[in-house]
Formats: sequence, structure tokens, C-alpha cells
Amino acid sequence: MDDSKIIELYMERSEQAISETSKKYGRYCHYIAYSILHNDEDSEECVNDTYLRAWNSIPPKRPSKLQTFLGKITRNLSLNKWEKLSAEKRGAGQTSLILDELSECIPAEQDAVNTVENMVIRDVLDRFLDELPAETRKIFVRRYFYMSPVKEIADEYGLSESKVTVTLFRTRGKLKSVLEKEGITL
Repeated sequence: MDDSKIIELYMERSEQAISETSKKYGRYCHYIAYSILHNDEDSEECVNDTYLRAWNSIPPKRPSKLQTFLGKITRNLSLNKWEKLSAEKRGAGQTSLILDELSECIPAEQDAVNTVENMVIRDVLDRFLDELPAETRKIFVRRYFYMSPVKEIADEYGLSESKVTVTLFRTRGKLKSVLEKEGITL
């Protein structure tokens, strides 16, 4: 079923909307949650909460891209759960590592989660991503949105881990420069 029909089901308050959402985007949402939480039960709980949040948000919202809408909800819920669960005890070290990496190039007044979430710098970041070569953009998004481990990114794109690490390092440096040029203090 295509997204417009699924959104119509939400607008009509049909419970079929949730089952269709689960069929089409369940694995996608689970991947996002699991990348952050590294636990199937917690990930499944976040995915179910995503469906509830979507149910409560549509209407009044009518997302133009359902996949992006669901991905953002899943990611936010997963990050909130990660904070509550004390991720280091549960072995989800990727999240703290990623937030440490991002702290080099985002404003210091807020923590990394709030800065990325609030997207005060959304337009600058969108323009920055649009100007990156496709492969660099994919690597950057996989690491910092989907929170994929460097090894997984390297394997998927047929690159060495050091190539991915260097690409991420250089891209963060470019992002820092762009933010500074735009007057966003670090």
C-alpha cells in the first residue's frame, strides 16, 4: 500500500493504518531503534510507541514523507529510552561515541541531542548535506542519523574502516567551518 493511502487510513482513524504501517515500515523502524538501543525488546517497544505516536499525530499532522516522519519519531523515542536505560551498562556505546564526535562541530550551549533534535541549524545542515558528494553524504547520514557502526558502513559501501573514519573526520571539519561561516558559535 502506498503512503498516501496509509495516511488516509490515519485521517479516517482506521486501525488498519497501524497494521499497514507495520507491514511497510516495521523493519525500517526496528533498524533505527536497534541501532541506538542494541536490544530487541527495547527496540520493539520503541517501534510500538512509534505507531502510537503516529496515531496520535495524524491528524492533525499530514506528513509529506511517511518514512521520514516515522524514522524521526522512532529515533527520538529510542534516544529518550537510551538516556533512561543508561546505555553504557547495556552495551550501546555507539550513541555516546557518536555524540562525542558531533560535539566537535555543534554549538556548545546545548547538548548534542538537543541541538540535533531542535535543528536550529537545520537549514545550514540541509544545505551542507546537499553540497556533499553522494557517497560522503550517505556515510555521514548512516553514521549520524542511523547511528550505524563504522564497520557496518565500511562493509556496506565496500570501503575500509579507516577510509570511513577519515571521511567522517573531514566531513565534521567541513561542517564546523560551514557553521562558523554562518555565524553559529561553537
